[in-house]
Amino acid sequence: MMNEYGRLRVAVVGGSMGGLTAALVLRELGCQVDVYERSPELLDGRGAGVVLQPDTVRWFQEHGGIAAVEKVSTGSSMLRYLGPGNEIIHDEPSTWRFTSWTATYRALLDDFGTERYHLREHVAGLDQDADQVTLRFVSGRRVHADLVVFADGISSTGRRRLLPEVRAQYSGYVGWRGTVLESEVSKETFELLHDSLAYSVGPSTHICMYPIPGPAGELEIGKRHLNYVWYRNVAEGPELDELLTDKRGFPCAVSVHPGMVQDRYVEELRAAARELLAPAAAEIVERTEEPFIQPVLDIEVPRMAFGRVVLTGDAAFAARPHAAAGTAKAAADAWALAAALREAGGDVVSALEKWEPGQLELGRSLLSRVRAMGTRYQVDGTADPRDRSLRFGLYGPDR
Repeated sequence: MMNEYGRLRVAVVGGSMGGLTAALVLRELGCQVDVYERSPELLDGRGAGVVLQPDTVRWFQEHGGIAAVEKVSTGSSMLRYLGPGNEIIHDEPSTWRFTSWTATYRALLDDFGTERYHLREHVAGLDQDADQVTLRFVSGRRVHADLVVFADGISSTGRRRLLPEVRAQYSGYVGWRGTVLESEVSKETFELLHDSLAYSVGPSTHICMYPIPGPAGELEIGKRHLNYVWYRNVAEGPELDELLTDKRGFPCAVSVHPGMVQDRYVEELRAAARELLAPAAAEIVERTEEPFIQPVLDIEVPRMAFGRVVLTGDAAFAARPHAAAGTAKAAADAWALAAALREAGGDVVSALEKWEPGQLELGRSLLSRVRAMGTRYQVDGTADPRDRSLRFGLYGPDR
C-alpha cells in the first residue's frame, strides 16, 4: 500500500555523494526518486580522499552496520605533526576513518542502483507553481516533480538560477592534491604516515596527509594510497588564472584534473616541497605522478529553500576543507530533509520552511570555523598543534 510519501515525485539534480545520499534517504521514506547527473559516465573522484564523519557513514551504519563502513574505508590512530627534519613535534591518539571518494560513491550507487540514475542530463532551467516544479534539460527532457533537490556541487546550476547574485569567493590559496602507493615510499615515510593523520607546516603553508584505500579499493596496510592536500598561497588575478589554465589552454575554475596541470607547475611543486615541507611530506608530493589543483573557495547563500526546491551540500555552502566536513555537510542536509518531510507528513513546502533555518545555521557555523582555521595556517602562521579548534568536525572540533 502506498504511503503519503509514495505519491511524492522527487528529482535529485547531481549524482555525486550528496545527491546519492539524498536519493537514498528520500526513497527509504517512500518517495519516488530519480537522480539526474550531467556527466556522460559514472563519476570518478580522481583519487581524492574523504574523511568519514558520522553523517557521511550514517547510511552504511543503518544499512549493514559497521562492517559496511569498514568495506570502503581504512583508519589511523594518531594525530601527528612533523618538523622540518621529520622529527615528531606533536603526537596524540586520535582515531579517524578515511576512504577514497570513488569507493564511497560506488558503494552509495550500488545501494541506489542505476535504473533511475540518469546520466548525461544537464538541467538548463526550471519553473514552479503551487503544485509542482518543472525541470528543463539540455537533452530536451522535461521532468515534473513535487520536490527538487539541487545537490549539484560547487558549480551548481540550481544556485545560479535561484541566486544569480551569489558568487564563489576565492580564499587566497589553492589545494594541490594527489596520492602515492604506500609501497612506493621509503620505510621512514611509511612508518611516519601509515597510521596517522599527519601535518607538516611551513611559512604560510601546510599539508594534510592520511591513508585511503588503494586504487582497486585495497585496505591492506602497504597496499593503500597515501593521500594529501597541500595548501599554497596564490594571488588572485593573472597569477591564479595562469596556474588554473590546463595543458589544452582551457581555464579551469574548479579543478585542473590529473594529467592536465602544466608540467612547469608540477616541476615547481616538487622543488618547493623539498624546500618547505618535512622530508616525508616532500617525498609523497615528489612521487605523485599526476597531482591536480583545486582553488579553495567559499560559497555562502542567504537561502536554501525556494518553495518546492532546495539547495544542499556544496550547492548551498562550499566550505574550505580544513574541517574535512564537505561530504558530511551534504549528508547532514539530506538526513535533516528526510526528517522534516516525515514530521510534516509529506507537506513539502511546510517541511522545507522548517528545514531551512537549521541548515543555514550549520552552513554559516562551518564556514566561520574553516575561515578561521585557514587564516591561522596560511596567513598568520599561528596554528598550534595543541589547539583543539584546528581539529576536524562538522559540528565543531572532533564533533
